[in-house]
Amino acid sequence: MQVTQTLNEGLKRGYQITVSTAELEAKVTEKLLEAQPEIELKGFRKGKVPLPMLRKQFGQRMMGEAMQDAIDGAMKGHFDTTGDRPALQPEVKMVDGESWKEGQDVVVEMTYEALPPIPDVDASQIKLDRLMVKADDKSVDEALANLASTAQSFDDRKKGAKAKDGDQIVIDFKGAVDGELFEGGTADDYPLVLGSNSFIPGFEAQLVGAKAGDEVSVKVTFPDSYGAAHLAGKEAVFACTVKAVKEPKPSDIDDELAKKYGADDLVALKAQIAERLEAEYKGASRAVMKRSLLDQLDKMVTFDLPQRLVDAEAAQIAHQLYHEEHPDDHGHNHGEIETTDEHKSLAVRRVRLGLVLAEIGRKAEITVTDAEMTQAVLGAARQYPGQERQFFEFVQKNPQMQQQLRAPLFEDKVVDFIVAGAKVKDKEVTKDALQKMVEKLDEM
Repeated sequence: MQVTQTLNEGLKRGYQITVSTAELEAKVTEKLLEAQPEIELKGFRKGKVPLPMLRKQFGQRMMGEAMQDAIDGAMKGHFDTTGDRPALQPEVKMVDGESWKEGQDVVVEMTYEALPPIPDVDASQIKLDRLMVKADDKSVDEALANLASTAQSFDDRKKGAKAKDGDQIVIDFKGAVDGELFEGGTADDYPLVLGSNSFIPGFEAQLVGAKAGDEVSVKVTFPDSYGAAHLAGKEAVFACTVKAVKEPKPSDIDDELAKKYGADDLVALKAQIAERLEAEYKGASRAVMKRSLLDQLDKMVTFDLPQRLVDAEAAQIAHQLYHEEHPDDHGHNHGEIETTDEHKSLAVRRVRLGLVLAEIGRKAEITVTDAEMTQAVLGAARQYPGQERQFFEFVQKNPQMQQQLRAPLFEDKVVDFIVAGAKVKDKEVTKDALQKMVEKLDEM
């Protein structure tokens, strides 16, 4: 087997791999001998079929497998010898593939971009602030008020009172499209909170100002993306009878409220709220510190990047941003999305930082454990109530999905490793100051 370099330009590499006829024949013979003990043909006992007959019966199929094994072995040997790590799957094509005939050498061209050497990072040169925020009484009281609002009840308004946003109205309704009632469009004694946006867009607004006893004809258009395809984009008329108008009454902030949320009393509920708030602040603080760390890493190291990797990342960014800007377009029939300079600039940063973090993690032998992966899968499965088992099985069979779940876990562990070696200073800030820093992250 011969491997000859044909390209060495920056990170681009090209090689010609030649597998001789003799090597292929030896591979085929090896495979036939391995299979011989299990093969049974008419007129021969199992394992006693002569090799020439096996070659005649299975030789052509074995030749294809032998070619693939030889090429795979040559590629593995090449990467083991050179230490090259391809940025993406190498492109491999057979020279004269269509005209190749048995008895000829197999010649293959392999091209790829190698991952560049990554400079070492001195974590001690990184300076970080760990922002500390305490859950003060004001924040706890605000959270308590929100809980009381969520647990609110409703009392009848005075007779003749007009409904307004925040009120609950009790209605009977019948929905029709083109004059015909449709399934699921009828209900009696339905409690609807105006302004909750729980109904079709425009529905609730037309009931503001209604009084108990009113008959209201509500005209709406179902969104194009509506779940029921036979209603999507259709105009509908709902005949509504308003049976009651009720005003919200927040729950009292007392031990009874606490028990509704699983606490023994109000003191215990406040302690739980404070703990939850501080956990949220800690998560936000980590996000700010992580961005600062990545910004510093981005300035500390420079090296050539594999262009194909950058192009692929830029295309992915462009695709993601397109769907964020067009949330109603759930398909992929939008044609090619052109990448801008902004997409490419962001791709360069992401690829550079991704390679740096991967190299730091590799040298530090950081891995994601099976237990950590299981927790990640279980967490993701909660997004699909009632289908957790199907999601879990889907992940088990889908390596790409496994990588999507593993990547952020690995990145966070590498970030923790770097932070442990960095100069970190605790800094107390207010909740509002932390909030502004988090909002700034979203703008960047």
